[in-house]
Amino acid sequence: MKNYVITGATGNIGKIVANELLLKGEKVKVIGRSADKLKEFTKAGAEALVGDVNDPVFVKKAFAGATAVFCLIPPSFHSNDFRSEQRKIAANYRDAVQANGIKNVILLSSIGAHLRNGAGIVDGLGDMEELFLTLKDVNVLNLRPTYFMENVFGQIGTIKQMGMAGSPVKGDIKFPLVASKDIAAVVVKRLLELQFKGNSIEYVLGPRDISYNEITGIIGKEIGKPDLKYVQFPNADAIKGMVMAGFCSENVAGLMTGLADGMNNGTMLNAHKRTPENSSPTTFEEFAKTFAMAYQNS
Repeated sequence: MKNYVITGATGNIGKIVANELLLKGEKVKVIGRSADKLKEFTKAGAEALVGDVNDPVFVKKAFAGATAVFCLIPPSFHSNDFRSEQRKIAANYRDAVQANGIKNVILLSSIGAHLRNGAGIVDGLGDMEELFLTLKDVNVLNLRPTYFMENVFGQIGTIKQMGMAGSPVKGDIKFPLVASKDIAAVVVKRLLELQFKGNSIEYVLGPRDISYNEITGIIGKEIGKPDLKYVQFPNADAIKGMVMAGFCSENVAGLMTGLADGMNNGTMLNAHKRTPENSSPTTFEEFAKTFAMAYQNS
């Protein structure tokens, strides 16, 4: 029996990963900041560790005895220096892997991490990839999914308040879009097999490339607004809107628009090649039904 440690276990991806491993009868430690949210895992047989991954002592203790770890940097939307926080957490993960002699690691990185600088909020994931390159004799899989379909939930407030969809991303740029459950499925498969070697990269790109204009048309039909339009917001307006809505700090909002810049200028989208193997199955049309339910219930 292998021993797995799952960070970010209460999130969309970590939750699926932990539950699937438990269903397979594997030994699982789940890490999270809320004891209440971890109860579902302990009921299924997991060991729950409540703590802050900003704490290096906690992380080293949590990683002890692991065959493999899944490392995810949890979002901190109200941080005033999120990239520094990302670097600190990544260093804690790297040091804990080294201290415990762990041989297998999956990092949840992202499309655009190859830039290291120029992808906004993703740049911190590039920092994590860079830190793990310093490890010797550790198998590290840098998993680079693309833009999450779940990010589109952020449009609900904009549609309800402004009668349109919008973001800093250009409406006609096509980019890959993936469901978080499909990312989790890849993580589970790779953890169970443990066949990745050295320091490698794998993309998870969803079924096809799609633009925000197309996305808006699809969700518009699902929510009964077939004439719904998409508008590209200037970065300054987007930052102001995110901060005023209480969604995030000004620092994080700036990183979000940096991500949009990397998409708009194409640099985030130039390192991958779509293949049948990295094209995951869930379509945006399927996801749009979930979006519509969330829209109606909000």
